[in-house]
Amino acid sequence: MEPWFKPVADHAVLVCFSETHDEVAHTRVLALDKAIAANPPVGMIETVPALVNLLVRFNVTATDHVAVEAHVRNLLKHLMTEKSVGQVRQVQVCYEAPFAPDLDAVAAATGLTPDSVIAAHMAGCYDVLMYGFSPGYAYLSGIPQDIQIPRKPAAVRDVPAGSVIIAGPQCLVTTLTMPTGWSIIGRSPTPILTGDLARPFLFDVGDRVVFQRIDLATFERAQREVAHV
Repeated sequence: MEPWFKPVADHAVLVCFSETHDEVAHTRVLALDKAIAANPPVGMIETVPALVNLLVRFNVTATDHVAVEAHVRNLLKHLMTEKSVGQVRQVQVCYEAPFAPDLDAVAAATGLTPDSVIAAHMAGCYDVLMYGFSPGYAYLSGIPQDIQIPRKPAAVRDVPAGSVIIAGPQCLVTTLTMPTGWSIIGRSPTPILTGDLARPFLFDVGDRVVFQRIDLATFERAQREVAHV
């Protein structure tokens, strides 16, 4: 399917590759993001990659929708779409109580033992698809088929920051205390919000995430280390 373009207010263009999530479309999003970074249109402010589209923001005093779209269309003619993996980022996870309140429910729903759910989760190949919903909320693909379960019927309030949550084929590490309808299977002490204005989040879109299991004592030690940074 050929990409199509949508003007967003007076300051952005949305480049769309698909109406539903698929890997080919996302690969093209990342390829275009890389191509624009290497050869940006005049007046561009930033690009924002998502699952199947890419937002290009620009300075309205320097350019307009027509010029930006023309520049992007030219880049699309020579787009290289080989899938590439970014940096590998390691995230620690404690799957022990009280940090995994939904682990038993996931095990029951999938017919696995809790340890098998943990093993399956750690075995997944997780790629950062996009950021959304809240600051630092990186949506990760790669949940193995064996532990893919739907969202809960209703959201749970006050889910702590650092919770490792899953729903369908996706995983996420929360960064704020917020409600969620995803299943909570662990908690991570790894800081996702870096505090660095130049690089506010641990991940970039396209990075690979590897989960490392830790015990409760290691989790508590890691939290103390983060608190003293």
